[in-house]
Amino acid sequence: MAVGLLFANYRWQQRGGRPGTVYEVALWAIPFGIIGARLYHVVTDWQLYFAAGGSGLAGALQIWNGGLGIWGAVAGGALGAWIACRRRDIPLARMADAVAPSLVLAQAIGRWGNYLNQELFGRPTDLPWGLEIDPGNRPMGYEQFETFHPTFLYESLWNLGVFAVLLLADRRWRIGHGRLFALYVALYCLGRVWIEALRIDTVNTVLGLRLNIWTSILVGLAAVVYMV
Repeated sequence: MAVGLLFANYRWQQRGGRPGTVYEVALWAIPFGIIGARLYHVVTDWQLYFAAGGSGLAGALQIWNGGLGIWGAVAGGALGAWIACRRRDIPLARMADAVAPSLVLAQAIGRWGNYLNQELFGRPTDLPWGLEIDPGNRPMGYEQFETFHPTFLYESLWNLGVFAVLLLADRRWRIGHGRLFALYVALYCLGRVWIEALRIDTVNTVLGLRLNIWTSILVGLAAVVYMV
């Protein structure tokens, strides 16, 4: 978040904004983003908390035990940013275009937390860059495998690529009116579809596909429609 905020503040000034405004908006966007990220996780994995044997409301509030969803973070953060921008009479779309590259850069860095926690990795693989997972962190049914697809690395590299594309597109066409933010969403969703398909952690599915794949498809299409 710190790296993202520093770069977002720089971009905001480059686009004619007042120094420090990004930090003022972040005071609203970050708490709303964290709450939104937790809500998305609890709603999409509700059985962990409210089904028989779940940890209940107390467990749903224990954010330090893990469980954040990027879709909820973006939605909640956007709501917080909208409130802050409205209070300061700043067009939300203008702010969104300024911070879009910073968001995906922050995501690229944040994904390395999955490496430290040995979590959210992909299917077993014997590729040279396969990630060695301790036996205690291997999912049920995969105990006999030692190395897995480092999906956190794939997403981190993909996000860095999206970061570069956003900067190049903005420099080339000076995209505005929220369309650069929509391009960020569309490109992120495109990558998340194939990366999510590699993961083996237990999640809810709809029509045989992981819920996050459906979310990526629908949100990505909505972003493309907005750009058009």
